[in-house]
Amino acid sequence: MGLHDKNNALKDKHQALENAIEKEEKRPHPDDIEIVNLKKQKLRIKDQMAAISGT
Repeated sequence: MGLHDKNNALKDKHQALENAIEKEEKRPHPDDIEIVNLKKQKLRIKDQMAAISGT
């Protein structure tokens, strides 16, 4: 898997996590701990994407 493919896969995961966060936040009683965990995962993926792109 090339860097371009890996970056695209990370973008897909990043978007999936964003969707999961939005879904959880719209629940009548959102799980704050789950939201924090999802946001941490999303940040780790963002850091990986930044490392790949060299910024």
